[in-house]
Amino acid sequence: MYRSGFVAGVQGAVSLGLIAGTVVSFLGLAVNTAGAAAPGSKAEKARIAAVTKPTEDFSEAEKFEQNQGGAATVYKPLNTSIFSHPSGNMAFEKQLDFKVGDGIFRKIWVSAPSSTESSDGLGPLFNSRSCQGCHLKDGRGGPPAVGEQAVSMFLRLSIPPQDEAQRSLLAKGEAALIGDPTYGTQLQNFAIQGHQPEGEMVVEYEDVPVTLADGEVVTLRKPTYSVANLKYGPMHPEIMLSPRVASPMIGLGLLEAIPEEDILAWADPDDKDGDGISGRPNLVWDSVKGGLSLGRFGWKAGEPTVRQQSAHAFAGDIGISTPMVPASWGDCTPAQKACREAPTGDDALEGTEVTKQMMDLVTFYARNLGVPARRDVDDPKVLRGKQMFYESGCTACHRPKFVTARDFDGEEQFFQLIWPYTDLLLHDMGEGLADNRPEAKADGREWRTPPLWGIGLTETVSGHTYFLHDARARNLLEAILWHGGEAEAAKQKVVEMSKADREALLAFLHSL
Repeated sequence: MYRSGFVAGVQGAVSLGLIAGTVVSFLGLAVNTAGAAAPGSKAEKARIAAVTKPTEDFSEAEKFEQNQGGAATVYKPLNTSIFSHPSGNMAFEKQLDFKVGDGIFRKIWVSAPSSTESSDGLGPLFNSRSCQGCHLKDGRGGPPAVGEQAVSMFLRLSIPPQDEAQRSLLAKGEAALIGDPTYGTQLQNFAIQGHQPEGEMVVEYEDVPVTLADGEVVTLRKPTYSVANLKYGPMHPEIMLSPRVASPMIGLGLLEAIPEEDILAWADPDDKDGDGISGRPNLVWDSVKGGLSLGRFGWKAGEPTVRQQSAHAFAGDIGISTPMVPASWGDCTPAQKACREAPTGDDALEGTEVTKQMMDLVTFYARNLGVPARRDVDDPKVLRGKQMFYESGCTACHRPKFVTARDFDGEEQFFQLIWPYTDLLLHDMGEGLADNRPEAKADGREWRTPPLWGIGLTETVSGHTYFLHDARARNLLEAILWHGGEAEAAKQKVVEMSKADREALLAFLHSL
């Protein structure tokens, strides 16, 4: 089955005419595709447009729909490690790099100085001691249990701009937000020995009943967030808090490989077509480019690349410096003098705790966590649920298909037909989900459409079924019922469904 997945992915690209004048070889399969549409030609663009157009036929599965990640799709046993395998089309000689990157991702960092010089430099303030600590098994984080310290969920912090210099930084895009002058851009609830953690996130829930058209009552949890046991004085009086749960790691390289023009073509910020959906891009600072780029990653599309997302996570979550974010104290502010003066684990030659080679390897790993194959694509109930998903208007934001770029520098992601079910754009999700905290061009009601591939395996990998940016939803139906704003009309169609159609919809989502 593993080999057959490769074959299907390659044959899918070939039969659709997506790869021209080349020989494609995966696991010994070689196909001469000469005579297909020329790369970048009008004919090829037309073919891609036809292939990625949402279907109107729900009588059977679409061709190659099982291969959510194209030829990079993973065919492995469905257990807790299903999100932790490399891209299915990765050459054998590159798998060592993937495994070393995995080791860095799992590395338990310790405080400096330490005899393990390649692993010291933790904190001094942090949320986790490893990348894997938040993204356990490369999956989705969850909320803390009662009386438990949060590990895979934390609070983002920011304040409105206080002077003209800060307003200028935001206007130019050189800063996405202004952090709290004492506590920075996120609350760190752990600290190394000799230092105090910043405080503790407090979550309280209020029950909100929702009655469906057939009389079924679903009780939602409405969360309220606050901070207790602050150790460095009060927060700014205008502090804005926004919870974040760790997202699944699969398919990131494929999302990065989607051509920017294909994402922007889906945007309709002024809702010119009058469908009530006005997705728009987030434009964020790209440290490598030294200018603004399209945001793709994070709950508000606040990061442009996998590398930058990873570097900021090292800094904010673990307190580890990288070539992109060289401050060895992570998110500590000038007001936290002891934190800034603590010993570091900086490499003697490169001056950071994560070296360039380590950063290259962990970026390669993060780009290549493979997307598992779809299940039950031909099941009549799943097909009915797919029809409900499309006809309810969910695909206006959860765009089913893309073809990745030819010029992307990762060969595993090169020119694949993928099914992520996202447009990577920002949408107003209504007052119920609003965090009222801007990030770059995203306002306090907007969120990036999250990819849906792998969502049906959440319980298998993470051991829970909590969803949304703050894990308030305890299952997929609750997640749907929290949708508002641009998604209000689609949600209402779900509310009005018969129980059989609603269960079919959920079966489709669980098949992804």
